[in-house]
Amino acid sequence: MLEAFQPVSRNSDDPAQDHFPRPFSRRHPAAAAFTAQAEPGTVDVKQGASLQSQGALLIDVREPDEYAQGHAPGSTLIPLGQLQQRLQELSARKDKAIALICRSGNRSGMAQKILEKAGFTKTANVAGGMNAWARAGLPMVTGMISR
Repeated sequence: MLEAFQPVSRNSDDPAQDHFPRPFSRRHPAAAAFTAQAEPGTVDVKQGASLQSQGALLIDVREPDEYAQGHAPGSTLIPLGQLQQRLQELSARKDKAIALICRSGNRSGMAQKILEKAGFTKTANVAGGMNAWARAGLPMVTGMISR
């Protein structure tokens, strides 16, 4: 099993430095084993786009001004602060796939917990959010067009 820490290489004459562990950096080859493991219920942006193309509802939980600056085509805007009050709109989808996205994946993770607590059984948080979506070169549209 890989250890989560590696010894610090000595950069000075202090031999005590060799005994203090530090976390793997993202550049360390073994770090991939730790960073590649996503949280349960989390998908990457390509998987999120694939879910949407297979019929999943893609809900963007950012604020309207963020959404207008760029969002996934066909996504539905429901800001996180309104989600609890708008659960009734989604009730017919309780057993259908719903992917959640925000800017970075944090708010969509909170939205996922709200939906799961309300009985939604097939939710997925899109890791990295729209930042990762844009980096992956997936299509984006601007303006307030929402389903």
